[in-house]
Amino acid sequence: MSHFLDRLKFFDRVKETFSDKHGIVTNEDRQWEDGYRRRWQHDKVVRSTHGVNCTGGCSWKIFVKNGLVSFEMQQTDYPRTREDLPDHEPRGCQRGASFSWYLYSPHRIKHPLIRGRLLDLYRAERKTGKDPVDAWEAIQSDDKKRKSYTAVRGLGGFVRTSWDEVNEIIAAANVYTIKKWGPDRIFGFSPIPAMSMISYAAGSRYLSLIGGACGSFYDWYCDLPAASPQTWGEQTDVPEAADWYNSTYIIITGANLPMTRTPDAHFASEVRYKGAKIVAMAPDYAEFCKFSDLWMPIKQGTDSAAFMAMGHVALKEFYIQNQDPYFQEYARKYTDLPMQVMLRKHGTGYVTDRFLRASDFDGALGESNNPDWKTIVFDEKSQSFVAPNGSIGYRWGEDGKWNLLEKAGSKQQEITAQLTCIDKPDEVVSVAFPHFNPDESDLLSRSVPVRKIKLANGQECLIATVFDLQVAQYGIDRGLGGLNVAKDYSDADVAYTPAWAEKVTGVKAADIERTGREFAYNASKTKGKSMVIMGAAINHWYHNDLSYRSIMNLLHMCGCVGQTGGGWAHYVGQEKLRPQAGWAPIAFALDWHRPPRHTNSTSYWYFHTDQWRYETLNADTLLSPAGKGRNKGNSLADYNVKATRMGWLPSMPNFDRNPIELAEEAIASGATDEAGVAKYVAQQFKSGNLDVAYADPDNPVNWPRNLFVWRANLIGTSAKGHEYFLKHLLGAQNGVLQESGSGRINKEVKWHDSAPIGKLDLMVDINFRLNSTGAYSDIILPTATWYEKNDLNTTDMHPFIHPLSEAVNPGWESKSDWQIFKTIAKTFSPLAEKHLGSKKEVVALPMQHDSATELAQPYGEVKYWKDGECDPIPGKTMAIIKLIERNYGDTYRKFIGLGPLMTKLGNNIKGIDWNTDQEYDELKKHNYTVKVAGISYGMPSLEEDISVCDAVMRMAPETNGEVAHKSWSALSKKTGIDHHHLYAGRHEDKFTFKDIQAQPRKIITAPTWSGIESEKVSYTAGYTNIHEHIPFRTLTGRAHFYQDHEWMLDFGEGFCTYKPMVDLGELNDLPAAVKNKPHLELNWITPHSKWGIHSSYQDNLRMLTLFRGGPYVWVSEDDAKRIGLEDNDWVEAVNHNGATVARAVVSQRIPRGMAMMYHAQEKNVNVPGSPSTGKRGGILNAVTRVIIKPTNMIGGYAQLAYGFNYYGTVGCQRDTMVALHKIADKDVDWLERPLTPEREAQLNPVGIGSK
Repeated sequence: MSHFLDRLKFFDRVKETFSDKHGIVTNEDRQWEDGYRRRWQHDKVVRSTHGVNCTGGCSWKIFVKNGLVSFEMQQTDYPRTREDLPDHEPRGCQRGASFSWYLYSPHRIKHPLIRGRLLDLYRAERKTGKDPVDAWEAIQSDDKKRKSYTAVRGLGGFVRTSWDEVNEIIAAANVYTIKKWGPDRIFGFSPIPAMSMISYAAGSRYLSLIGGACGSFYDWYCDLPAASPQTWGEQTDVPEAADWYNSTYIIITGANLPMTRTPDAHFASEVRYKGAKIVAMAPDYAEFCKFSDLWMPIKQGTDSAAFMAMGHVALKEFYIQNQDPYFQEYARKYTDLPMQVMLRKHGTGYVTDRFLRASDFDGALGESNNPDWKTIVFDEKSQSFVAPNGSIGYRWGEDGKWNLLEKAGSKQQEITAQLTCIDKPDEVVSVAFPHFNPDESDLLSRSVPVRKIKLANGQECLIATVFDLQVAQYGIDRGLGGLNVAKDYSDADVAYTPAWAEKVTGVKAADIERTGREFAYNASKTKGKSMVIMGAAINHWYHNDLSYRSIMNLLHMCGCVGQTGGGWAHYVGQEKLRPQAGWAPIAFALDWHRPPRHTNSTSYWYFHTDQWRYETLNADTLLSPAGKGRNKGNSLADYNVKATRMGWLPSMPNFDRNPIELAEEAIASGATDEAGVAKYVAQQFKSGNLDVAYADPDNPVNWPRNLFVWRANLIGTSAKGHEYFLKHLLGAQNGVLQESGSGRINKEVKWHDSAPIGKLDLMVDINFRLNSTGAYSDIILPTATWYEKNDLNTTDMHPFIHPLSEAVNPGWESKSDWQIFKTIAKTFSPLAEKHLGSKKEVVALPMQHDSATELAQPYGEVKYWKDGECDPIPGKTMAIIKLIERNYGDTYRKFIGLGPLMTKLGNNIKGIDWNTDQEYDELKKHNYTVKVAGISYGMPSLEEDISVCDAVMRMAPETNGEVAHKSWSALSKKTGIDHHHLYAGRHEDKFTFKDIQAQPRKIITAPTWSGIESEKVSYTAGYTNIHEHIPFRTLTGRAHFYQDHEWMLDFGEGFCTYKPMVDLGELNDLPAAVKNKPHLELNWITPHSKWGIHSSYQDNLRMLTLFRGGPYVWVSEDDAKRIGLEDNDWVEAVNHNGATVARAVVSQRIPRGMAMMYHAQEKNVNVPGSPSTGKRGGILNAVTRVIIKPTNMIGGYAQLAYGFNYYGTVGCQRDTMVALHKIADKDVDWLERPLTPEREAQLNPVGIGSK
């Protein structure tokens, strides 16, 4: 029956009734129901996930209808965990369920876009007959032309162009930059490869083939915990989420599990039903506090004080008053607590110095290999000093003794390392420990039992164990007399008692005492099943490493690390790229050239966005009086320059010269090989004719010139010091509210009175949505979304590898990242052949962790060649110098083929090497071979995304049992222990992309990681260190309580200590309009959001609808009352770095003195102008400025050595203060006015000059 007749017979539609007329039977057309049915009809279902760095790693069903994605739902077919554990599913969250909105949204980048002014300039030059490279050179050589497009970055003006034209412009810019300035002036930034490995590898492979630089991300995000390398020589190996369920006592701090680990939070809530206790530490009443048994409302940034106090309780009750047998054995075997430390005279007492080594004894205790890298314990059995197995000296140059078996010496006699000499000391002396709490002494002297020995040089020396020193550091009274020891826990005058910690943290002393006792008691009874779950909230502070070390100390005192259900559970980004060994050769073109150019992004942006020019933190104020103080008067920038000159950290660019020209000069001077070139470079350094680029970052020779950003929102999400990026790097409209100059007092960095504006010639953003980074770019390339490409995804939170799959073809003109960079390489190659040909260039490489060069600089003593303390020696006192030859015309052919170095040199990971001939031959059959004539003809093909996925998995021990066999065999040779049982059951497994599309696969146990995949235990970090006796990759081979490098001691961080938030003086020069009205001075906190993952999802219609529809700042009710602020009022947060404008959320959840703006709400959605800057109100990072920490710059020293995303300066931003004031509705200015020449010319806020 038709709808028309139905409507005419509406009152006659009831034919009969039932149930006393409560039910009716009608005769009508039901086609209206088809709309609901069709909504859920689909043609196919494809497995994919989201590459968004949320750590969820969730498998999703993507429903496709008529060639379009219609909706997504959670997959529920993960392999089971174990009978005694809940499963990993259902996985997913409301954010992921909203992703398909992006595919067809107004935000979608559908076509290649370019800044209109730039395109006009380029076309005009091309019309004159110039080839692409000459056309680009003509634009860059004319300052007026160049500024015409750089000055309007961020102001719109994009036009569509073709792929051919935009690729030509990019390729021309790259060729010109290499020729004019050098390949290391081309830089790429992309984060978190684990979330979409092939997409990351696309850009990094292209950059590595042409000699460009890849910037790190983990340290720049300030998610990298520097304490992890310091303590273990490992970076972020953590338990899977299921291991939470094995714990019986959990402390959670800085990790809002229901919000940021949504798919896994159930493990934490479910373990409470087994009887586990959960303690929550957070300044605000966050979501995770709701399912805790105790909430400690700790003052933000004071976590180390609380954990040091818990450690005080654990040490006193389980080591001093009682000697817990499990703790004693664990401390003796797996930590540095029994290691001997030399004491140095200071005033009337002593301070701690370096570890005692075998080389300090006559005959080096019989150790001929690396005796200066073998640390010492006192053996209770032989009553003598011995060099126990496992220290880093055994790792390089010999085999079979790099293990944690309780053995020592050439005869491998069994030993028992002594923790303390308190029962039989030679003396008891006063040792001073650095202290930094305001209004308290800067040195705390405490009595320590010591031994007296005679060194090989004839001198007498006092030594003490790390344990005896550590107990003294915690202020525990052992009956030795002296000052600064606590009579009991209520002694608030002695550092690290619970009562003292209450003064600092605001947490009740009783809660701290009880938690410390319960944590240790539980660990004693369960053999280590006490756990601390932590995250970015405590890692984004300047002294974040001390917060983390305080937690690690407690965990190691209690024997928790390496035990299932216990340990260090640090979760920030999606860091765990499990098939790393198979991925890295492709990602960094190690199959063609070694080494690639890597750099720590924090130092890179600190210098190249000129944030160093505004430095207000005096490095001398951070020093300890107990240090040697040989660097007094150095600025933070000076320390970084010294670190690069000494080969600790990269300088990028490497030199203040084109590295191609430098190679030509070296060869012209007579150098015939790499060693000759290295000698020439060292001579040039010594003569002063050559320097690192960071020594003069504002010289145009050293500027970054081309920037690629892909898979990232650099400007809108992670740009700490956002406004400085806009001002100096991009040359755009900015809100910096001060002149530079506070950073001019340097010894090592050259100062220019006029600051550079707009260093970048070209910025390219590759994205599927228009965000802040795209808005400030010159070119935007449309990339495929996570449902439109084939890729790989792994996470820290579970042990599975699964795919991103092409459910539909890439929309409009978009391509996958791999195909985008492949086409750029194809366009680049003929232009490069014409203008560059084959070139040799010099590459500077810092001393690398997990290589023999981490033994470059013994004893932790700093020798600076620039001051004449030694000669510059490549690989010893300065960077390693490598000579690389590149045939630039072969770039495309190399990009698409797996290169010959995989068979010539093989593969390696974390200091382990193996042969890959078999896998290489298998890939020729599986992937087919390259058919393009040239250098890669006949090699395994990498032309298609799936082929790259399969190549990664075929070469990685986590996804190929044969490779696991080879890598474990190589490690067994080093350790002298047979580890084959760890992988034996899966020796024949080989994963393919089709396999993981069918179902996520659990990885194979590999030596890349310190946990195992087993039916008996969940994956947990440190498991193989404890149960397989594989050393931690540190100086002692054990977990470190003590750091003995000279710079660590200079800054008072040999032992963990509490340091308060640093004062950056951001509010010293507030605008008068702010000063003269009611305002709040608040600490600026930027946690992760419920309505987004970083900036993703925050801007989609579904998520905006769920909250305020734009940016917002949370403020305490009490603070709001003080200035008459009401919920939803407009507010401005401002300091000398810039300003942010948002709505206020007034809540009792927030403590006084703190403002909270979720990361990362962009200024392209519902943000008016700032009354202080006259520019668009900024983002969360508009009021921040990045600061760098010298102790994070150390290199060439065991675990304190550089590695990409392993160790280096971090982009901390939480030590930030803002003035927050209300903006009346009448004063809200949306800046919706035409762009006039005057507005365009006014780049800075009115009254701020060009400096």
